[in-house]
Amino acid sequence: MSVLKVNSKRHCVPAHRGNERLFPLSRSLLAGLLCAGLLWSPAASAAKPSAARQSNEDKGSLAGAYLAGVLAVNLHDTAAAALYSQRLLQLDPRNSEIIERAFIAYLADGDMVQATRLAESMLARDPSNSLTQLVLGVRAFSNKSYDKARSLLKRGGRGRQADVTATLLYAWAQAGSGQYRQAIETVDRLSGEETFAIIRDLHAGLIADLGGLNEEAEKRYRAAYAADHATLRILDALARFLARTGRVDEAVALFDGLDRQSRRNPFIMRALEGLKQGAATPRSVTNVKTGAAESMFGLAMAGGREGDETASLIYLRLALALDPEHDLAVVSLADIYERRKLPEAANKLYDTLPEQAAFSFTGRLQAALNHEQMGEPDTAVAELEKLIASHPDHAEAATSLGNLYRSRKDFQNAAKAYDRAFEAAARSGEPVSWTLYYFRGIAYERTKQWPKAEADFKEALKLQPEQALVLNYLGYSWVDQGLNLDEAFGMLRKAVQQRPRDGYIVDSLGWAYYRLGQYEEAVKLLERAVELRASDPVINDHLGDAYWRIGRKIEAGFQWNHARDLKPDPEDLEVILKKIQNGLSDAPAKIEGPKPDASKPANGG
Repeated sequence: MSVLKVNSKRHCVPAHRGNERLFPLSRSLLAGLLCAGLLWSPAASAAKPSAARQSNEDKGSLAGAYLAGVLAVNLHDTAAAALYSQRLLQLDPRNSEIIERAFIAYLADGDMVQATRLAESMLARDPSNSLTQLVLGVRAFSNKSYDKARSLLKRGGRGRQADVTATLLYAWAQAGSGQYRQAIETVDRLSGEETFAIIRDLHAGLIADLGGLNEEAEKRYRAAYAADHATLRILDALARFLARTGRVDEAVALFDGLDRQSRRNPFIMRALEGLKQGAATPRSVTNVKTGAAESMFGLAMAGGREGDETASLIYLRLALALDPEHDLAVVSLADIYERRKLPEAANKLYDTLPEQAAFSFTGRLQAALNHEQMGEPDTAVAELEKLIASHPDHAEAATSLGNLYRSRKDFQNAAKAYDRAFEAAARSGEPVSWTLYYFRGIAYERTKQWPKAEADFKEALKLQPEQALVLNYLGYSWVDQGLNLDEAFGMLRKAVQQRPRDGYIVDSLGWAYYRLGQYEEAVKLLERAVELRASDPVINDHLGDAYWRIGRKIEAGFQWNHARDLKPDPEDLEVILKKIQNGLSDAPAKIEGPKPDASKPANGG
């Protein structure tokens, strides 16, 4: 899930996204997707009207709809692209290029009725089109027409190893006809790369499990897990199998072996809770449709790993066509829309999650944050407050509210929200993460409650002693106040050594040297910080000050003017304008502190 990225005045808090390890995408299928028109760009040749002549008005409408569709695609707005594709088809229904692009637009937007209608006409013209075969094969699955699905996906049935998708779906179609052992033989044709072996063993295990071939299922699950401990879908399939065959303790131990962050995954939390309460444990896939959906989901995640977001989107749509209740596919698809800065589209997907879904809370939480991006700040706060009220023992909702206020620089309300997160964690018995101490420490520091801030930063360091962000903030704050200077500089040096390309952290060490009056050393670091974060007004302002102190006054004026143009905070702008007009006064009193240590390179080198 996406997390608000929040910058404090001096420090950047990066967004954290936990990603499962995923399978690589079949190169042949990826090529098929690209050839089918997934990379529809303005550089592509314009669709030409068919032989049937339109009136001048229709020609203008065609060009307008085409250009609007191109813009929608380049803005990654699948709903708008589908809308304009519909208009293009009305104006020129026999144009093969328009049909192909409309097919992709409908498919990306999840309109399977229109996509399959166009796929039929496209396949009639080009029987080798792999994407239309795939879409029509998915429809055949939905209709339980497994013979037809195999006919459409027969390339996989002939064992073409490169076409992972067709092979997997062909195998699941065989399972749909009760041919479980033949299906496993089909999956076993995937070979060559190590990743193919993981895919092979996972889906062979799922098929054997569904067919009641327990010995084969366990062998395959364990083989997949031995090859890849990090993919939660593999672990979950094995754990469910063990629990269902009377080995609940072993299943719980698998989940307990994960690090704490992974165990906070809603999917894992739900599974662990059920195991510990003795609830019935269903299979990972309960029928061939959900098995086929799982193969589409895995390939979607693979597309994301290889950087092809559009291919991921297509696969996720196909997964949901097969299994509309695949909530992990829903949130993964919503995450794509969020990255494309389409929060409204993401929220429509979150609205489809049922209350009992494992990711229901996560979806509602992210939907609330999306309202902030949609220019609806009051709605964002109201929705978060609802979640806090309905989940009083869940610290994440209150933490998100604190992050929201912090992004608005409303540090007073941020601190109050973080206090509520601590209270929720105390009620639930969940340990508090270093990030919560760190975030609250920032809010306290910015509201001039330094003793509380210092205590929180120290607690964060107890949990994560080498955490560069905390070392940076606490070390900088101590230097700024002339406190604990030896320890502070040690922290700042360590932070820079850990993150030498973080402009904010390099700036902190440079500004610390400036505060000590060691201006030449400060300039070296601040110049490096500006290279790393050229668009940050505070860092440019700092470099201007350092230039002035060493007599490079023309360059100082340039940096201050640049800082002014980068839209600093209002209180900083007022100070910058005075410096542009009058320069700096006499050098401030220097803080006594440590001298540069040549044995500890300040630039982290």
